[in-house]
Amino acid sequence: MWYFAWILGVGLASTAAILNGMWFEAREQRRIEEKR
Repeated sequence: MWYFAWILGVGLASTAAILNGMWFEAREQRRIEEKR
């Protein structure tokens, strides 16, 4: 049953990484729009 916890952990980690990347991209986009 260890693999279930491992898959869950990897899934959560990748979800966090994707959300983090999207958040940084949105923040950069907002900063670029403010400069105009």
